[in-house]
Parts: sequence; C-alpha cells; structure tokens
Amino acid sequence: MDGQNVSFPNTFVLLGFSDHPCSIILLSLLGPRLQTPMYFFLDNLSMIDLCVTSTIVPQLLTNLLGPEKTISAWGCVTQLYIFSWAGSTECALLAVMAFDRYAAVCQPLRYAALMHPWACVWLAAACWSSGLANSLLQATLTILLPLCGRNTLDHFFCEVPALIKLACGDTTANDLALAMGAIPFGIVAPLVVLMSYSFIARVVLKLPSAEGRSKAFSTCSSHLLVVTLFFGPAIYMYLQPPANSIQAKFMSFFYCVITPVLNPLIYTLRNKDVKAAWRRILLTQDGRKSFKAR
Repeated sequence: MDGQNVSFPNTFVLLGFSDHPCSIILLSLLGPRLQTPMYFFLDNLSMIDLCVTSTIVPQLLTNLLGPEKTISAWGCVTQLYIFSWAGSTECALLAVMAFDRYAAVCQPLRYAALMHPWACVWLAAACWSSGLANSLLQATLTILLPLCGRNTLDHFFCEVPALIKLACGDTTANDLALAMGAIPFGIVAPLVVLMSYSFIARVVLKLPSAEGRSKAFSTCSSHLLVVTLFFGPAIYMYLQPPANSIQAKFMSFFYCVITPVLNPLIYTLRNKDVKAAWRRILLTQDGRKSFKAR
C-alpha cells in the first residue's frame, strides 16, 4: 500500500514524546547521579507545579475559548484548596532547598549527615503538611463567608483574596488568617532563602580558584533563579498594598502558570547532570531500537 493514493484519513495518531517518555521525576529515579537530596526535593517541586497547572490551566483555557466564563462551585472549591496547598508547600520547599544548597556548599563534610535520606523525607513531609494546614485554614474560612448572591469574580481562577472581596460580612478572621499565614510562608521562608545564600556567597567569594567559585555557583544558580521567579511575584501580590485588578491577575498568572512551566526548563537546561542523564536514556532507547531492527 506504500505510495498508493488514498483519501484523507479521518484521524491521525500523535506519537508526541512517547519514544522518550521521560520527565524530571523519571530522570531522578533512573539516573544514579540524580538520586541526591537536591533532586529529591526537585521531584516534590515538580509534583507541586503539576498540581498547580492541572488545577488552573484547563479551566482557564475553557473560559478563554468558550462563550461562558464560569466555573462550578465544586470546581472553585477544588481550585481554592489545591492552589492554597500547593502555593504554601512550594514556599516551604524552596526554603528547604536553599538550606540544602547551604549545607552542600558551606558544610560539605557534614552534608551527608545533615541531609540524610530520612531527614529529607521528614523535611518534605513537613513542607506538605504545613502547606495543607494553611490551605485548610484559609480555604475553609473563605468558603464559610456569606457572599449574599455575589458570584462575579474579578479573576481567572478561585483564589482566597479574590473571594474575600466578594464577602458581604465581617472578614476580620480571614484577614487575620492571611496575615498569620504570611508569616511562615511569605516572610520566614524568603528569609531562610536569603540567609542561606548570604552564607553561600560569603563562602564562595573566599574560594581561591575561579574554577571552584564557578562550580559552587553552578550548583545554586538554578535554584536561585526559581526562587526569584516564585517569591518575587508572590511577595508583590500578598505583602504589598492591594494593586489594581489587571496587575493582580497578571502577577497571579505569572506565578501559577509561567513559573511552573519555566522550572523544568531551568533545572534541565542549566544542569550538566540532568543533560548527561537525558543522553544516557536516549542512547539506551536508540540502542534498543537498533537491536530490535536487527
């Protein structure tokens, strides 16, 4: 049948990336050099990004393309809880990752003891648990607010501050809860990152060789860039005086859509170990194909 003139088919098969079904999570599991605390925390960060994008982006695209700009009550509640959980957890996780980089650069002899596998598991569990606790508090207080029939949300997804603006009752408890949540996740976490990198910078600048300084910087640059992309817009949104709705929506779009998309690219394109793992997996798959062809 090769070369025969046939009618235009009704369907097409999209192979996509099925020949190389890899991701950062899969790479860290398969690559021996990637089974380290940094990549363990990166797996958790990837899971958070996946939760955020899968919760926000599908409904956003549906509203952009469809005539109706609506979301069901259960969909709104789901976005409220999951986004609050993911955002809080990511704040804590980025702080833990900064401490990991501090231990690697400033305490290399004690690094294996400080970042023991079980210690990493407990730290990750603490990040997820604290994020869940904050989400349960913030989201539950929000959905209990009386809205008095108001259901037009000036946002592209259901977020706690945007829903609080619809309330027609007393929001003192909600404002207090937001302020309390901002202390560990919006203030303490960035301070941990800042302090960690202050110690790192002091140690790196004292290294005698330029090669040593470059190597130390390369181990931290990806995480530092991710931290800047996440905490910058988030701090602007939650710790600054209320901005106009256009600015608020743009900044929310940046840290809940753009940042999760950029994170994998930053960690893969700027990391030699990840590139090496990709090459090994691709060469292995190419070798299997060649063997099957014989």
